[in-house]
Amino acid sequence: MEIKEKIENFINENDVCLFMKGTPDSPQCGFSMAVTNVLKHLNINFTAVNVLEDEKLRQGIKDFSDWPTIPQLYVKKEFIGGCDIVKEMFEKGELKKLFEDKNIK
Repeated sequence: MEIKEKIENFINENDVCLFMKGTPDSPQCGFSMAVTNVLKHLNINFTAVNVLEDEKLRQGIKDFSDWPTIPQLYVKKEFIGGCDIVKEMFEKGELKKLFEDKNIK
């Protein structure tokens, strides 16, 4: 399976998909930890994809989204952004509203 197809499958099959370094219980960078903490705080059920397990996936997600950094958050197939954007949306209450608008509990 090509890496682009693998990425599309993750995004299409999960309402909330986070491409991150490490796992939610053991993040391997502070930015990934920050985003998982926000999602946990909001009690959002999400799928995490550890990009450190596959170098092709790590580069592939950057190419796929045309976004240079990880983590990357997708909600209902829509690219939301990385750590700074997620934190800013959370602080403004926009992230919670996004999840409510998209019927994600």
